[in-house]
Amino acid sequence: MHNLGFALDGAWQVLLAGLVLGAGLPILFALGIRSLAWGAGEASVSADGVTAAGPRRPVGTAIGYTLFAVVVIGVLLGLTFIVATGFGYKLDFSHIFPTLVAK
Repeated sequence: MHNLGFALDGAWQVLLAGLVLGAGLPILFALGIRSLAWGAGEASVSADGVTAAGPRRPVGTAIGYTLFAVVVIGVLLGLTFIVATGFGYKLDFSHIFPTLVAK
């Protein structure tokens, strides 16, 4: 009976990691694109057909670039984990910054 508990615990961890990394990072990227579009302002078309941009929102631009930074950091940490495992190291998060330690 304990084996079933261990298997379900492992499956839960894999499911959670898949949701965070598999769906979470693309969602953050999409929100970053949407924030940049919101920060650029809405376009309007006048009677003579000229498109004028609305007021810019610097907060939307800042949020967009922050979300892009989070996505890039996630991708870099994933690549670091894969490469470090191949070289016999592991990624350790016991300090504020992730470090590579020998296995």
